[in-house]
Amino acid sequence: MSEISVGGDGSAEDRHEKLARLKPYVLPKPALAARRWRIERMRLAVQLLSLAVVVWIGFRFVRWVARLQAGDLAAARPPGVEGFLPISSLITLRHWLESGELSRVHPAGLVILLLAIGTGLLLKKAFCSWICPVGFVSETLAGVGRRLFRRKIRLPRGLDWPLRGLKYLLLAFFVYSIFVSMKASDIAAFLNSPYNRVADIKMMLFFANISAFALKVMAVLVALSVVIPFFWCRFLCPYGALLGLFSLVSPLKITRTASRCIDCGLCARACPAGIGVDRARRVRSDECTACLSCVAACPVPVALQVETRGPWRRAVRPALFAALVVLLFYGGIQVARLSGYWASDITNQEYQRRIQEIDAPAYHHNQGQVPPDERGD
Repeated sequence: MSEISVGGDGSAEDRHEKLARLKPYVLPKPALAARRWRIERMRLAVQLLSLAVVVWIGFRFVRWVARLQAGDLAAARPPGVEGFLPISSLITLRHWLESGELSRVHPAGLVILLLAIGTGLLLKKAFCSWICPVGFVSETLAGVGRRLFRRKIRLPRGLDWPLRGLKYLLLAFFVYSIFVSMKASDIAAFLNSPYNRVADIKMMLFFANISAFALKVMAVLVALSVVIPFFWCRFLCPYGALLGLFSLVSPLKITRTASRCIDCGLCARACPAGIGVDRARRVRSDECTACLSCVAACPVPVALQVETRGPWRRAVRPALFAALVVLLFYGGIQVARLSGYWASDITNQEYQRRIQEIDAPAYHHNQGQVPPDERGD
């Protein structure tokens, strides 16, 4: 049996009696290490798959733009690039909810947004810890910080809580701006504006010709993410804030069975979000990304599990959870592709023309206001 420090409430005699009772269920150190390795490698495999998909989409998109500029109208545009147009996707969502019409300008962006929300509803914030490439980069930078400083750096609770609220303020700003401030006529005008129709290319040009100020901001965020783990995800990401709200009603929760828990505290120490898993019956925090680090660290597998709620309470094994994440997100994309709502209806001819005009005033915005497409197509 692994040598585990037993804490928790009750007398020392009670705690040792509990440990003796649960001894048959406690994994030896080699078995615990092997189990932790399997769970962590499952998630890493999904993360690397997602990163590879994003890199491949980015490569294809840059090549597509170059071929268009060279006059090749047969080049194929990768629709998945629209996943990096969250504002356009939110506006498309409002248009759909109000009018019942699905815009064909950047449909893949809406699909990815809905799948991320669906993942939050069903599988907590698994999108953040299993799919999101920014989440993977943040986790990698946090690992660099641990190696540099030899420990996890935690902000004081009095500072951590207010900073965590920043991402909800950013989310509130975008939700208010899009769902309250904008008129229905503004929504339709934005979706079909020259600016939005080439928003993907403008995004590429932003990073290809990044300003010194933007580069400095990114450098500061990278440095802060090394010093303070998951700085962007924890304090600033409005997308994560949105998924966190939906995750609160998820039927799946990390569940601790107190009668089987040996109170070693390993789960809480493993949690990258700093959640007190060892004190909770169910982890209901909006910060939980369902990364399963706590589950992997638990030396008593029956004590801490992903479980469904309600009368049909069932444990969900890590392998099944990983399969559900992949099936829901990537399976959902395949369903969208088969349904025909995935590729944009903007032709290569239109893109080619607009690329030549992209520096014109019609392709810029002023505090969210965009000029209409006076010429049309």
